[in-house]
Amino acid sequence: MPFKEQDLWNGYPEETNAPYGLAKKMLLVQAQAYRAQYGFNAIYLLPVNLYGPRDNFDPRSSHVIPALIRKVAEAMESRSEKIDVWGTGKASREFLYVADAAEGIRLATEKFNGPEPVNLGAGFEITINDLVELIAELMNFKGRIVWDVTKPDGQPRRMLDVSRAEKSFGFKAKTRFRDGLKTTIDWYLASLKGSRGPAAKGP
Repeated sequence: MPFKEQDLWNGYPEETNAPYGLAKKMLLVQAQAYRAQYGFNAIYLLPVNLYGPRDNFDPRSSHVIPALIRKVAEAMESRSEKIDVWGTGKASREFLYVADAAEGIRLATEKFNGPEPVNLGAGFEITINDLVELIAELMNFKGRIVWDVTKPDGQPRRMLDVSRAEKSFGFKAKTRFRDGLKTTIDWYLASLKGSRGPAAKGP
């Protein structure tokens, strides 16, 4: 760590990521084959976990940030004194704000034409424990955080080396993580208020 693009083929992926990770790698092989055989300008970007307004907050399929925001919101709504979180909190992850990701993709499509994969990330990592505490702080949740250590942490660390993106097409994430989280939380809470409002009129 941080993960460099040239390490993509070093060994079998971490078990919990292996099925979809290998499927994504096959897209890189296909893109490079199309480029070699047909001159097709296929570029291959490797974004970290994205977050932001309009994220997927469905508890059955959401990723960690929207799942935690929803969990805290529901605890506050029900006046619960605690939230339960999977794992130990020691694992780390990197997150990229959705608007930054969109900008990175735009820059890559306009300025980059090469066969090598390129990481898209924010260039930092945060432990899940610190993430939960930051979300609780931003949402003014005063309850306890209870860790369910019988549940898995997943991959121990995840962070990208993002120097190739900056060098190749000038991309560098601009959104401070705290600001991006606050915007995401505000959007979600506003969406809850909207869903409780009067039914929308038909066309």
